[in-house]
Amino acid sequence: MSTNIQPGTSFPLGATLERHGTRSRGVNFSVYAHHAERVELLLFHHADDAAPAQVIALDPKRNLTFQYWHVFVPDLEAGQLYAYRAHGAFAPDVGARFDGDKVLFDPYGRALAMPKNYDRGAAARPGDNAAAALKSVVVDLNQYEWEGDRPLQRPFSKTVIYEMHLAGFTRHPNSGVDAAKRGTFAGMMDKIPYLQDLGITAVELLPVFQFDPYAAPSDKINYWGYQPLSFFAPHAQYSSRPDPLAALDEFRDLVKALHRAGIEVILDVVFNHTAEGGADGPTLCYRGLANDAYYLLAPDGDGRLQYVDYTGCGNTLNGNQTIVRRIILDSLRYWVSEMHVDGFRFDLASILSRDENGVPLQNPPVLLDIESDPVLAGTKLIAEAWDAAGLYQVGTFVGERWKEWNGKFRDDVRRFVKSDEGMVRRLAERLIGSPDIYAHEMREPEHSINFITCHDGFTLNDLVSYNTKHNEANGEGNRDGTNDNWSWNCGVEGATDDAAIETLRARQVKNFFALTLLAVGTPMLLMGDEVRRTQQGNNNAYCQDNELSWFDWTRRERYGDLYRFVQMLIAQRLRVLEADVEDTEPLNTLLQRAHVEWHGTKLNQPDWSDASHSLAYTAYAAEGQQMMHVMINAYWEPLEFELPRAVTWKLWLDTFRAAPDDIHMRHTAPAVNASSYPVQPRSLVALLGSGADGAGQK
Repeated sequence: MSTNIQPGTSFPLGATLERHGTRSRGVNFSVYAHHAERVELLLFHHADDAAPAQVIALDPKRNLTFQYWHVFVPDLEAGQLYAYRAHGAFAPDVGARFDGDKVLFDPYGRALAMPKNYDRGAAARPGDNAAAALKSVVVDLNQYEWEGDRPLQRPFSKTVIYEMHLAGFTRHPNSGVDAAKRGTFAGMMDKIPYLQDLGITAVELLPVFQFDPYAAPSDKINYWGYQPLSFFAPHAQYSSRPDPLAALDEFRDLVKALHRAGIEVILDVVFNHTAEGGADGPTLCYRGLANDAYYLLAPDGDGRLQYVDYTGCGNTLNGNQTIVRRIILDSLRYWVSEMHVDGFRFDLASILSRDENGVPLQNPPVLLDIESDPVLAGTKLIAEAWDAAGLYQVGTFVGERWKEWNGKFRDDVRRFVKSDEGMVRRLAERLIGSPDIYAHEMREPEHSINFITCHDGFTLNDLVSYNTKHNEANGEGNRDGTNDNWSWNCGVEGATDDAAIETLRARQVKNFFALTLLAVGTPMLLMGDEVRRTQQGNNNAYCQDNELSWFDWTRRERYGDLYRFVQMLIAQRLRVLEADVEDTEPLNTLLQRAHVEWHGTKLNQPDWSDASHSLAYTAYAAEGQQMMHVMINAYWEPLEFELPRAVTWKLWLDTFRAAPDDIHMRHTAPAVNASSYPVQPRSLVALLGSGADGAGQK
């Protein structure tokens, strides 16, 4: 039992270990609990304990400053489990949801312990839920040795992002990772050589903040992680060790190892809702401490306050409320300064532009706070610039630094490749950085995060294998997931033994990769697309923690030709198409400055009509040299394209050709000595300037 308990201080929030030399003096606890009448600090020995080992009642006269309850408890060490109970009015109609029976984790806790019998339902039903409740863990951040590590701060112009599920990357039994480490931070470390070999420069990890895996249909698991609990604690279930502090160290080990490999770490963060859900959801933390501060509430027809749901998850965080703004900023600063991450992708970021009435703000305080924060000055900020309630801000998202997932790139390129009409002019815009979307904002081309697939939707293999979604395994009658996929199955729905269809699908996959990696902007690839990972037509696999979602490592050998194609395409994008030059500018930078001439099958005669399915362009370097000539045929017959004559061309890639003739390094590429080139059906050809006047010559 701790004795000699002192009043403590309101700052810093959370549990702060104070040391005198190598010995702990104790821990200062501080929590915001708006309008609470009483608050208790609970100390536990183990996560599964049905009752706290000690209950410390906080006195409003000694332990309350404004709305912050605080106390200093001597002699506690890192690893101490703790939680709170907050007592007050339970009056949902006016926004109060205090329940003194519920054990609440600390919003600022740096680690969370989940008991073996964790039960969301117990936090929603009347009565004490201590045995089944999450507990926070006291941490000592100063005990980790970073060995000089710092965020890498690589420019977007030299960035290729790989969006991935940390656990799914190694959870498959054929991953080659030890069973105890599969699906963990430590397991991912074992596969860093694969990421290096592929050539990507940044991993964008689906949520690794502690989330509630049981916020899903009763017989399913929330696999993706878009049900956040804590904004500070790494997901404990991604640790290979049971120690409640292990996840903290393993995550930092992973970041350090990725940085040593030259790979940045971008976190997918969810600051738009929490796992507490709607009115019938569990009381886990936020609603039990300050419901009317943390969440957007609005009166119904009878004037009773209800949760506003712009997220499709039952609640919406009140992002521009002072307390919520603070926790968001503090969280981001923590992950950068203490965990060394390089950037963030904000899920449903447009929600953070809404005020307390849900109205979009012209200058949302929280978004401008993030952009202008000096701690985050070198950090990558990427917005999913829409929300689930219809607010769509691609091209109009606030600020100067924010980059955006370009949903129009995804849709327009998909439609062009499947031969929809009226897409040629749109494709041209997407290839040169989407100036129709971003030029009015005077944004640099890297503002556009170019992608064809992401976790939410079809994999690239499934995009060319299915006309419709097949989400029956989710148990929602195939009603979940989007119907707007712009996919084409190439003639047969699903897997096939038809060699001609399989060849066409392989070619279409290469076309998608080529268009993404040739386009001006920042490319993002989805985990496993480089080996044609399939989800068997499921385009909403959020609850499929099984082989349907996991990376199947046997496909690395099976689709080695595609892997090689992607690997070489990435390498040459980042190294300006030269196999032996390390210090020149990346292709993306050169293309930004290039003069582009558009063509059809005839030079300088682009066909912008709705019926057209082909496009060509020549990119000239700043000094007028012909650097690259690209011909794209989404038609179902071969087309003969005229070639510019002022330079000798080399064949860089032709997606119609079988490996290894589908892509070449410059020094091995065959010359093209002709006035025209036959581009085969549904294929893409890229030629490189060569000779005395060619690009890349010294």
